[in-house]
Amino acid sequence: MPQPIAPAPRLSLADGATIPKLGFGLYKVPPADAARLSHDAIAIGYRHLDTAAFYGNEEGVGEAVRDAAVPREELFVTSKVWMDDNGFDSTLRAFDATMTRLGLASLDLYMIHWPMPSTDRYVDTWRALVRLQDEGRVRSIGVANFHAHHLERIIRETGVAPVVNQVELHPWLPQAPLRAFDAARGIRTEAWSPLARGRVLGTPVLEDLAAKHGRTPAQIVLRWRVELGNVVIPKASSPERLSENLDVFDFALDADDLAAIATLETGERTGRDPDFD
Repeated sequence: MPQPIAPAPRLSLADGATIPKLGFGLYKVPPADAARLSHDAIAIGYRHLDTAAFYGNEEGVGEAVRDAAVPREELFVTSKVWMDDNGFDSTLRAFDATMTRLGLASLDLYMIHWPMPSTDRYVDTWRALVRLQDEGRVRSIGVANFHAHHLERIIRETGVAPVVNQVELHPWLPQAPLRAFDAARGIRTEAWSPLARGRVLGTPVLEDLAAKHGRTPAQIVLRWRVELGNVVIPKASSPERLSENLDVFDFALDADDLAAIATLETGERTGRDPDFD
């Protein structure tokens, strides 16, 4: 097991909570491995675990949190309602099922996983999340994979803005307009697939920057996201990779580095566009 690393610094959220800048994303982590890897992540220094009903591994995440040698209040756990459960009553039922699987008394952040605009239920889903927060059943509420116009609609129709918008975000897809939109409304942007599913790591620009700083290309990308004020949740499948991903808070990129990374933008996605569901 790698040596422990200092936990990631925290960012404030608009509702008064705080969120670690870097967390462990559990997308595609097999259920059989979720408890072990989450336990390893906490032991290494992670305080932020990001799961979802769709991932099928909430039970393992909850087990690791319950068994952790770290006080529960130091850990930040996120889960999400899947698109099949969008809608007011179905979201409330989905939340109950998530909490049963996690086996936890509280949840730090609950999110709409996808807006699924073709079904036109994401506003009702958001109203359910507002109710859950009002009832004290979840500390913070947010969304994932929302474009600006999806955000505008839920804010207009409910008067409540999410505190986090988790979107695909990497050097090919830096999402500058959406990040600016979020920031203007007090919404923290959170990056999923920050390494473009690993596909950006062989880019010569990143390899050169890694050599310059004595780091790996993955660490350069994660540091880039952190320096832009985003939350980032890379996936990992081993303690060694968990340690590498967290170890990005003791160096900095300069203006030339940031300019070099900016040249990588292509607009390419590794996942679906939220408007085409």
